[in-house]
Amino acid sequence: MPNAFADKTNPGAGSFGGGSSSGSDTSASGGREGDTLTSAVSGAVIFDRSKNGSGQSAGAVTSATSWTPPACYYAPKYTPKELSAQMRQVWESSAPSHEWALKTQNYFVNGEPYKDFNEDREGEGYWWDAYVTKGREADPGAQDCDEMPFWVDEGDAPPANVPQAITSEMLAQLAYAEIRVPSTKVDLAPQGASKVNLPTWVWLDTAKFKPVSVMASVPLLGLSATTTAEPVSLKIAPGTDDAVTYPASGECEIRNGKIGDPYAKGKADQTPPCGVEYLRSSGNGSYKLQATITWKISWTSTTGQGGNLPNGTFGDDQNVVVQEIQAVNR
Repeated sequence: MPNAFADKTNPGAGSFGGGSSSGSDTSASGGREGDTLTSAVSGAVIFDRSKNGSGQSAGAVTSATSWTPPACYYAPKYTPKELSAQMRQVWESSAPSHEWALKTQNYFVNGEPYKDFNEDREGEGYWWDAYVTKGREADPGAQDCDEMPFWVDEGDAPPANVPQAITSEMLAQLAYAEIRVPSTKVDLAPQGASKVNLPTWVWLDTAKFKPVSVMASVPLLGLSATTTAEPVSLKIAPGTDDAVTYPASGECEIRNGKIGDPYAKGKADQTPPCGVEYLRSSGNGSYKLQATITWKISWTSTTGQGGNLPNGTFGDDQNVVVQEIQAVNR
């Protein structure tokens, strides 16, 4: 993780700031109240997951493009007294080198550019520092937030030259990483083994596939954003080239809240709106049919801003046994 306080001439010296905590969840002093995570760190991002997908089969969506949420960001982290107490403790220890201690003392105490940690401005603003997004500690992008902590007056915007400073859109992106959606295990007919050259109907229980959302916020700033995922289509991959899909693209759109149609007696001669037809037996094994739901991702915020983020996908495999139709000679 980046550490703006680290003594470059004495690795390991200094242990505060510069992304030293994963603010997109909780600090060690945080906790949980129902489905909402809380943090004692004043500027940490907290999440309300009460409208998220749940259950053992739920999983995280993956961006359909190469886009990923930010690995680090800046937000309020310390009051003047908190930062002063922590830094003075470091300076009094035997770890920091003289060069590093002098550099940071000049920066925070001696007016280059701050004076006495701005302690005379207690309650008028906060020291902003870096947070690393939970689960992204090893990501190279987590090293991008390597600025020294900086002061922001309460109610003011952070400096324009700090691109990773938290915004409503960044909150939406962080919430994206917390989205969980239901399993994509599909229903198949006929039940049991499928038959060569006969359509296998595919459908999903649409009651499970309702929009889900996560809200991310920095209460200290009165800033929040809600990211919502809504299912739009089901993609079928038969698991073999010896198959055709219905429709030919394998993309089954969600129409009128339905993903495919359940098979019913009397439909044997019909073409399923969503399905697969295997052209060769799976022999003594099975094919891995993959069903992937595409989710449209959008966001809104307390600032009135909003828009779309890259679509997300979540898929799962299931084994399909395909047998030859047995002919009976009389």
